[in-house]
Amino acid sequence: MTFSILAQDLGSGAFGGAAATGALCVGGWVLRGDSRAGMSASQGAAPSTMWGEDALEGMRQGRSASATVTGLIGADRGRDWRQLAVLDRVGGTACHTGAQNTDWKGALTGPGLVVSGNMLTGPHVLEALHDAYLAASGTLAQRLLVALDAAEAAGGDTRGLQSAALLVVSDDTPPLSLRIDWAENPIRALHDLHARSQSGDYAAWLHTVPTRGDPQRGHD
Repeated sequence: MTFSILAQDLGSGAFGGAAATGALCVGGWVLRGDSRAGMSASQGAAPSTMWGEDALEGMRQGRSASATVTGLIGADRGRDWRQLAVLDRVGGTACHTGAQNTDWKGALTGPGLVVSGNMLTGPHVLEALHDAYLAASGTLAQRLLVALDAAEAAGGDTRGLQSAALLVVSDDTPPLSLRIDWAENPIRALHDLHARSQSGDYAAWLHTVPTRGDPQRGHD
């Protein structure tokens, strides 16, 4: 019921994720990130938010993406109804796709990049998601948004889309967590929200917010 992308920016080391689905509130369900650990996208017919959070905890403790996924799926009897993509601190990737998820379902993985989805119109959706990200320019957030556009244009979710989300985490900047929980055109709305977040008083205020790299930053 969802397509998602997790990526690491090779220049800055920042992590980002984006997702869209034919149901409500994809951001709250799917995307998790921590600049000390990496990213996770937990989705599927019966998605587990615990999987996403536990994946980050495992990677904070030093587990690789592959070891993290293996450990989580082995302990969960509902794994056949779930899908989990993971990106670790050094760009390692892994994905589990349970057999009971609705076709088309699958994933593409590579260094610093993993795309996954289920209830898609076909494998070409993930190919478009993957290839558009690699071909895009701009900030990490902008490239992720371009990738969502391409996946939607390629057919996306078989039901159409209702929600979309973007998450970027870094040691050096405040987290960017944008969610469109319902809209007629959620990816377009996500583009608009992102543009607003990068301009005006809000963007100026972000420069005063503490970060992991500078936890005491303020107005001084």
